[in-house]
This record gives sequence, structure tokens and C-alpha cells, in this order.
Amino acid sequence: MDLILILPLIVSFVSVIVFLPTWIKKMNIIGFTDKDMNKLKKPKISKSGGFIAIMGFLVGLFTYIAINTFYFKTNNSMILMLSLASVILLLTIIGFIDDLFEKKRGGLTRRIRILLFIFAAIPLIIINAGQSNVSIPFIGMVNLGLFYPLLIIPLGIVFGSSVYNSLAGYNGLEAGQGIIILSSFALICYFIGEPVLSLICLCMVFSLIGFYIFNKYPAKTFPGNSLTFVIGGLVAGISILGNFERIALFIFIPYIIEMFLKIRGRLKMQSFAKPTKKGLEMPYKKIYGLEHLAIKILKKFKKEVNEKDVVCLIFGFQVLIILIAFLVFKGNIFI
Repeated sequence: MDLILILPLIVSFVSVIVFLPTWIKKMNIIGFTDKDMNKLKKPKISKSGGFIAIMGFLVGLFTYIAINTFYFKTNNSMILMLSLASVILLLTIIGFIDDLFEKKRGGLTRRIRILLFIFAAIPLIIINAGQSNVSIPFIGMVNLGLFYPLLIIPLGIVFGSSVYNSLAGYNGLEAGQGIIILSSFALICYFIGEPVLSLICLCMVFSLIGFYIFNKYPAKTFPGNSLTFVIGGLVAGISILGNFERIALFIFIPYIIEMFLKIRGRLKMQSFAKPTKKGLEMPYKKIYGLEHLAIKILKKFKKEVNEKDVVCLIFGFQVLIILIAFLVFKGNIFI
């Protein structure tokens, strides 16, 4: 790999750490803030800092495109990268609008979100991204033809963007999960011979690392749906383009569990804990999220459970799932 390809990663990281402090300051001035619900005093924190993380990622991606154009003098994968960038931009706009309306109108309705997510998938649909040959258990390889771009791609974007947004609400959780998952995707893409997709993943990883510095406990900014929608959509997009949807679905097990726990609470129970002077307590008698499960498990070993403990345990669970995925699908990854 040419060392110049490190430049997009550096650009992504530096863009975030340079511009995010100004964003935080401006959002606090205009009152675009939200309460940190897992703190006893519930301080107000600036919202939608993830917008800068996405801009950092896109600047890094465009830097990579410029290097391909002027240094390597090639247009390979140009349509793919620009289509993916279009999906990211559309999801960013959807997420930011949702953040703007959240305080006064409760955000966008689920129906409108789904329709907008389908709209955001159009750039990948029109380039017929991915491969229509799909391996189905007990059946084998099946060619889905037009059903793949017209059905599977929009379903993937809708699922990824919606579900990723469910495991959230704790300092550093969303960004940290994005770093872990997309780092694993970068490795998978590298091993299956998709270096372009690998570098795209790493651009987002480095952007998220810059964001995590300001989002980790105690957070100075929240990611907002402008970040969570995008990470979920990027995860879906990369797995479609790399043709490893089954592996991605397996890695997404924590989010699938979270989704079922949320359904158990009829999508009304929040993931937040009950903050006390002695740490975090269970907000409900039953478990309605992995965050609640983490608190319950940690309570068996610690008298005082804090927000960092919950986040670290979820990170550990995600890493474990990824390691198992590499073992289960090693024949598909190490080729």
C-alpha cells in the first residue's frame, strides 16, 4: 500500500478535532443542547456533534478520490465511492432534520423515517450495487436478479440506519461501537480483496476517533441521529458492496438483541439508567435494552456502577461477537 493513502485518514481525524470544538461552542450559545440523562444533575450538552464527524469522513473520502484522480491517475471505483458518499449525505440530512425537530415535535415519525431511508438508498440502487447471487441456508446460491437492488438494498439501509440508532444514549457508546464495527469491516474488506472499501471504513474510523475524544465520558457533545443513521447506513452499504451481508448481520447481533428488547417494551421504554449518588440503577423492573442488562450484570460484581462501566461492557460484548464471527466465517473472510 502506498503511504500517501494514509493522508485521507489523517485528514478525516484532523478535520474533526479542529472544527468540533467550535461546533460545541456555537451549539451551546444558541441553546441547541440536550440533557445528559445518565448524570444526576442532568447537565445540558451540545447536540448533533456527529455532523462534524460525518463532514470529516467525507473530506477524507474526497481526499482519497483526489489522490486516485491526480496521483494514481485512475477512475477505478469512482462511481461506487460517489454513490456511497451520496447515501451518507442523504442520511446526514435526514438525521439532522430529525435532531432539529426532536425537542419540539418528537422528531420524524417512524413511517417518514423509513420512507426517507429508502430514498437515501437510491444512489446504491441505481448503480446496481453488490451481487444478486445470494447464499440461502439449506437452499444454496440463488440469483435474486432485480429483487436484489429493488428490495435487498433499501431493506439493508433501512435496517442498518434504524437498528443502529437503538443502542445509544450513553457517553461514547455510539461512536465507540462505530469504531469497533467499522474496524472489523476494514479488516474483512482487506482480506476479501476490497481495499477501496477497507479505506472507506478506515476514513470513518479515524473520523469517529476524533469525535470520540469529545464524546467519551464526560461528554462535551452528543452524536445525534445525524451520526447514528449514517453509521448504520454505512455498515449496510459496505456489507452490500463487499458482498458479506451474512457476516455483517452476525456482527450486528447486539443490535438485533437490542431491537427485540425494545419491542418487548413496545418501543416506549428508554435505554437510560436511573442515576443516583451511588451510581446507576435499573430504571425499570424488567430489561428493555442491553444497557439495562449491562447494569444488572455489573451490579453482581460492583456496588457502584457508572456510565463508563456500562459502555465498556457493551464494547466487550461487541468485540466478542466480532471474534466469533471471524471464526464462524473464516472460510469466507480469509480467501
